[in-house]
Amino acid sequence: MIISIRKWLRSVKFILLFIALAYLLYKVMSAFGGYLIPADKYRIPNGSAVKAFKTGPGNGHGFEYMAERLKLFYWYGE
Repeated sequence: MIISIRKWLRSVKFILLFIALAYLLYKVMSAFGGYLIPADKYRIPNGSAVKAFKTGPGNGHGFEYMAERLKLFYWYGE
């Protein structure tokens, strides 16, 4: 069996180049993702934004309150 050193070195060079470019792409995408994803997505909104989910204790309305909220949800179509 004949082993060609040139072909072997070319294959090793290709594999190393592929690994280096894949790592570079990973680093670029992770750096770019840091700009897209907010740091704290559960923060209090600024400006005219409104939080859609209330996490505090309820005011005793119970099932009727949830039914009213569901009816309004379907009424507005959001």
